[in-house]
Amino acid sequence: MKGSSTLARIRKDGERYEILVYSEAALNYKLGLEKDITKVLASTDVFTDFRQGLRASVDKLRKAFGTDDVYKIADLIIRYGDIQIPAELRRKMIEEKRRQIVAFITRNCIDIRTGLPIPALRVEQAMDEVGVSIDPFEDAEIQARRVIEAIKSIVPLKIESMRIAIKIPSRYVGKAYNLVLGIGNVEREEWQKDGSWVGIVTIPAGLHGEFIDKLGKVTEGEAQVKILK
Repeated sequence: MKGSSTLARIRKDGERYEILVYSEAALNYKLGLEKDITKVLASTDVFTDFRQGLRASVDKLRKAFGTDDVYKIADLIIRYGDIQIPAELRRKMIEEKRRQIVAFITRNCIDIRTGLPIPALRVEQAMDEVGVSIDPFEDAEIQARRVIEAIKSIVPLKIESMRIAIKIPSRYVGKAYNLVLGIGNVEREEWQKDGSWVGIVTIPAGLHGEFIDKLGKVTEGEAQVKILK
């Protein structure tokens, strides 16, 4: 089921170009979740004014986009233009992107004054204070790095990572090793003759406490951990 349709539009050289697309498919295409442009278009016409039924001429399309291939043009309009989406759906998308941004900051940053992770609530409050604007389509990490700069005057924070040395006894390696790979980047590792694993791992500073707790649980407190400078 293709669902409801909406307009995607872009302005080039002072002219507006519009295409009719399936709402959900177009959003997924813009987010990289849908790859087939043919499943996105509700019409293969390109308009200068859809409401009035004014179609763009071939000459205008070639001048603006360098081609009159509707699929190539649609790809550009959807990826770089705007998609009209219902207000409620946009609100939900912004909320989800905001959660991703806050999660990135709490995971990767520490408070310069205390060296501790920053609570999500404090990050959200700082974002509200400086009036951060969220783009529902732009990558969360890219936006998070801008947010970090924007809220530094309110929350003195910085992106920080930690290098730690870990030794995991052989009987816990299965679960614990997967935990390490899921949270950190392994710089160096060795498998010992007794089956135990030792390695040097870099993890986001904001996850240090959580990581140590989880590692302690899966190894019943037998993992050895040392913070490296």
